[in-house]
Amino acid sequence: MPTPSPETLDFLLTRRSRPAKTLQVPAPDRDALMPLLRAAARTPDHGKLEPWRFIVLEAGAMPRLASAVEACGTALGKSAEDIAKARAQFDQGHLAVAVIEVQKPSEKIPAIEMTYSAGAVCLALLNAALAAGWGANWLSGWPSHDRGFCQEALGLADHERVAGFIHIATETNAPPDRPRPDLTTVTEWVSA
Repeated sequence: MPTPSPETLDFLLTRRSRPAKTLQVPAPDRDALMPLLRAAARTPDHGKLEPWRFIVLEAGAMPRLASAVEACGTALGKSAEDIAKARAQFDQGHLAVAVIEVQKPSEKIPAIEMTYSAGAVCLALLNAALAAGWGANWLSGWPSHDRGFCQEALGLADHERVAGFIHIATETNAPPDRPRPDLTTVTEWVSA
C-alpha cells in the first residue's frame, strides 16, 4: 500500500503561478536559491544526460537583458508593443533562472526526450519556488526563441535553447484561481 503525502498532493492540486509583474523584492539570494535548483535537478533526465543547465539572472543583469531585447526586436522589425511586452519581464524582474535545454548526442535518447526533460525542469523549479513560499512564474516570449538574442544576450551555443525563464521573488498578492481543464474531456480510460 502506498504511503500518502497529503500535504504534497494538496500543494499540487492548489498550486498557482504568480504573475511575474506582481513579484517584488526580496528575491531569493544564492543560498536560498540552491535548494530550489537542487529540487529542479532531480527531474527525470532520460538516460542521465542532464540535457539542461541553469543561468541565474540576478537583478544586475536585468537592465542589460531588457536593452538586448529592445535591440533585437528593433533589428527584427518587431512592433513597439511586442518589444515592450518582451522587455517587461526583464524591466520588472528581480531574479530569474533561465533553464537552458542542452541537446546532447545520443544514439538511445531522441532529441524530443531531452526537450521534455528541460520542460520538466522548468515546472519542477517553478513548483519548488512556490513550495518554498516564493512567488514564481514561468515565462518565455519571442526573445527566448530568437537565436540572435539567445547567443548574444545569454551566450548560448548552437545546440542550446531557452526552455523558459523562471522568475522568482516575493509575491505581493495571490491571484484568483483560473478555470482548469474538464478532466472528462481530456481523459480516456483504456481497460482492454
